[in-house]
Amino acid sequence: MKKIGLVALLALLLTGCDDGGEKKAQENLCRAEAALADENFSEAKLQIDSIRILYPKAFEARRRGVKLMQQVDLKEQRKSLAYLDSMMVLKQAELDAVKGNFVLEKDTAYQEVGNYFYPTQTVEKNVGRSFLRGQVSELGEMSLTSIYCAGGALHHTAVKVVAGDTFAETPASNDSYETTDLGRAIEKADYKAGEDGGVIAFVSLHQDKNIQLQFIGDRTYKTVMRPDDRKAIAALADLARILLGMEQIRKDRKEAALKIEFVTRKMQEEEK
Repeated sequence: MKKIGLVALLALLLTGCDDGGEKKAQENLCRAEAALADENFSEAKLQIDSIRILYPKAFEARRRGVKLMQQVDLKEQRKSLAYLDSMMVLKQAELDAVKGNFVLEKDTAYQEVGNYFYPTQTVEKNVGRSFLRGQVSELGEMSLTSIYCAGGALHHTAVKVVAGDTFAETPASNDSYETTDLGRAIEKADYKAGEDGGVIAFVSLHQDKNIQLQFIGDRTYKTVMRPDDRKAIAALADLARILLGMEQIRKDRKEAALKIEFVTRKMQEEEK
């Protein structure tokens, strides 16, 4: 009789273990649902993923987990969209507050993206002057152009800015060109933000100090940056920060919208 009882108990235990872990998986589902209700999306995903890893034979729980994961993704992306929209409102207000300080040059006949300049650095106001000019595209991409026309060719491809015993120097430009005007040499070299050797950040940091500008080529030509040039580069750097932030928000918003569209379509297909 004892042997029969033990066999029956063992059979009962095996039957209880043969549910593939559905009961324990259900506990994970409950925790995932609670986390979703609290908008703790990371925890909800963790609990759902645990079912797949720990209970591969809990088919019903896994099926419900897939549906719950879709709800998590949908709610998370919708919350993300709402946040991004609120951030765009703040960035737009920030842009509106400073945009009037710049000149936008854009020929719609051939340009899809225009460029912002500081008013004191427009071409027509600086004929025959050697200086460092900044510009920012409407997408927030900033660049510098070193313009040399002080007489006598330098063949310069880099610039150095010096304030006291500190300095920053661009690497050799990959985009430099030379021409002449009535026999006078005119040289230009472009440096994109991020490939400028920290010159933009240096000028912004030292905009209230005297900065020596050096054009580096076959020889070195030195001049002093005017206060309005220092101010221009610092102001354009701030404008670039705003515009880059707005561009990133647009990209993130597009990605979130695509995810919502994908999950919604998937859910509709499964319902059919």
